[in-house]
Amino acid sequence: MSRRVIRNLVILSVISIIGIVTVQIVWVRKAYALRERQFRQTAFIALQDVADRVGQLNRIPQSCDAVSQLSPDYFIVNTDSPIEPVVLEQYIQTSLREHNLITDFEYGIYNCESDRMLHGAFVGTNSVRKPVRTSPNLPKLAGNPYYFGIRFPSQAGFIAGHLDGWILSSAAVLLVVLFFGYTLIVVLRQRRLTEVQRDFINNITHELQTPVATLRIAAGVLNSDAIRDQPERHRQYVKVVDEESQRLQKQISSVLQLSRSEQMRFCLNYTDVDLHQLLTEAAANFQPHVSLELRAEKPLIRADRYHLENSINNLIDNAIKYTRTTPHILIQTRNEGNTLIWSVQDNGIGIAKEHLDVVFSQFYRVPTGNVHNVKGFGLGLYYVRKVIKAHRWRIQLHSEPGVGSIFTVKLRT
Repeated sequence: MSRRVIRNLVILSVISIIGIVTVQIVWVRKAYALRERQFRQTAFIALQDVADRVGQLNRIPQSCDAVSQLSPDYFIVNTDSPIEPVVLEQYIQTSLREHNLITDFEYGIYNCESDRMLHGAFVGTNSVRKPVRTSPNLPKLAGNPYYFGIRFPSQAGFIAGHLDGWILSSAAVLLVVLFFGYTLIVVLRQRRLTEVQRDFINNITHELQTPVATLRIAAGVLNSDAIRDQPERHRQYVKVVDEESQRLQKQISSVLQLSRSEQMRFCLNYTDVDLHQLLTEAAANFQPHVSLELRAEKPLIRADRYHLENSINNLIDNAIKYTRTTPHILIQTRNEGNTLIWSVQDNGIGIAKEHLDVVFSQFYRVPTGNVHNVKGFGLGLYYVRKVIKAHRWRIQLHSEPGVGSIFTVKLRT
């Protein structure tokens, strides 16, 4: 499947997911608005019944528009006559129960003699009743001498409780979307892994073909009768065979070493290692390109000497390979509190910012177009990070294109 097809599928999938989520949100909002209107209409009818009952109690006819709404959860009911709080509360509870409005409410009665609102109580659905004396949520209403106000503080929760079906369907849709998104991520990750493995196979095939071809040519020359009379030329071809054999062995060993580490998950053999001694020995193998500034006071650490030595050699080798001018590599150690820090700094080509997060990935090599001057499989930095992580240390990379890179390792002593 081509990249263009995959890109189109991803775009269509994202658009589909956004469309499904948007439609679900719109329908849930509409369902909530519908339930809110139903609640308001039912509350109007229930409170009108309360006003009618108060009128019947006081033998005063009530108008059909005794109820008015001042806010989404606050209603005013005109009674045109005084009413006892206990009786009013009983009427309210009975009427709400008859109309299936089982929710908390807070009510208050306006006293025309004292010209202020006297609050009755807060009544909960769990039989909780609390007296209320003052409340800014029950304002006075001018022009009506007798009325009571009622507020439903749990209106939103009551409405949401009647949207169980919508909530469950929304949760199911969200779950399907999450699974779909996760599947899409897995497919894309698998696609990327396939591409990386394909590039690795192509790369390793090319890398192995070069020494094999050289060995075949050298073997053909050495097998000829004329070479026996040319000892100097014979030695040169023997040297080529030896160098290419070592090169081939090194390439195969690097792949096998990573394969073993993946299977065995780095079974480290901890010993006391003098970091300064190890760095000095590693630098000696790459002279005259490496200089040392070893300032750490306590360089003795607990580490796997074999893997640590390979990691240091990989960093130095990369620094030399990715330098277009004369390599100048600086290895430093220092202490910062309880932390021992060692770093490898070079003057190489550097790494662009967009590659810093993935440069430690398996098989990854920074793209260089069609130019492949540097040989390798993209395993060096992956191996280094694996070793550092296995030791529970931290590695940081700072790099600027055209300036160079600094690999810094921090460990607590």
